[in-house]
Amino acid sequence: MEKASKRIADKAAQFTESVIREMTRLAQRYNAINLAQGFPNFSAPQFIKDAACEAIQANINQYSITWGSQSLRNSVSRKYADFYGWDIDPEKEITVCCGATECMIATILAVVNPGDKVLVFEPFYENYGPDAVIAGASPVFFPLDPDSNWSFDPVQLEQVIRREQNDGGIRALILNSPNNPTGKVFSLEELGCLGEFARRYNFYVITDEIYEHIIYDGHRHFPIALLPGMKERTVTISGLSKTFSVTGWRIGYIIAPNDLTNAIRKMHDFISVGAAAPLQEAAARALTEDRSYYQELSSLYVEKRDFTLEILKEVGFRSWKPYGAYYIMADIRSVTDLIDVAFAKLLVEEYGVAVVPGSSFYHTPESGQHLVRFAFCKTLDLLETAGERLLRLKK
Repeated sequence: MEKASKRIADKAAQFTESVIREMTRLAQRYNAINLAQGFPNFSAPQFIKDAACEAIQANINQYSITWGSQSLRNSVSRKYADFYGWDIDPEKEITVCCGATECMIATILAVVNPGDKVLVFEPFYENYGPDAVIAGASPVFFPLDPDSNWSFDPVQLEQVIRREQNDGGIRALILNSPNNPTGKVFSLEELGCLGEFARRYNFYVITDEIYEHIIYDGHRHFPIALLPGMKERTVTISGLSKTFSVTGWRIGYIIAPNDLTNAIRKMHDFISVGAAAPLQEAAARALTEDRSYYQELSSLYVEKRDFTLEILKEVGFRSWKPYGAYYIMADIRSVTDLIDVAFAKLLVEEYGVAVVPGSSFYHTPESGQHLVRFAFCKTLDLLETAGERLLRLKK
């Protein structure tokens, strides 16, 4: 009797491992400064750490309700009412997951069928394409224009959407604002255009708003779900990781209309069962913080952003000023003749600075081979040391 041949699933062969996480491993191997992966090297606020310790000591250490503790869902509801005037039912419209990453895959699995099309702006956070593939869907990529502040051409976008109508149509748009990797904050006018298309061509909008409170220069974050006719067709994703510098806690949440929430909760239940119970209690406490916390957070990051932009300019990079999140995209062509992957390898091995190759944010590598992404969510002294190393590139 012949042994069964060993085969992996076809879907697993359609994408690689995370390039961002790979660059973190290389940073550790070469003892480099990690400006690749987006996690702070500084401490989370004391109040959220204290709240987690108190929850553990209070024996909140067993399973929470699968879709999130009552206290955290209530805190999320109150926070959105305070910030956006949004009335959300914590019982029927909020689901807590293990980070925004699980929020996204649970949502896609719940609303997208095999064979459906998912529209993704590029450059994009690297998980979105594989998420669609895991769900059996086909990503449809549409490029943002770096020369117009990473905007999209509405006429060309509608042409793509209409073209897909002949082949089943777009099932969902994944929208990330503030955006990783570009730092773009989509304007109310742009959101209005996307909302109009969603209603006209009958697709969902799945929004990743994890950087909603890291925003600069007078820009404002506005949830597209609050536009006319969009609540019933929008799934909003956010969480605690970036706002409270606890990326390792994996506390994210989903806001969706009741029918979608029911489907999402089923997927979430069988993906992870639930997020860590004591950390949910700490998250509930954190979301009660005064608005001044969020203002101080943006002020903290704008200083880091401006310092990093100045260093990159001095080295000779062309870079784009971000208005949200904590990343900078930079064109490497004035600094090196290497393509992004080779340049990133050189930087980490010879200069002790890890960055992310730009091609990992595009579905065709050639589109991003002249770009790299820097993360500036680090202490100023570490950014200064990274700057000193990068200045050795100066021609």
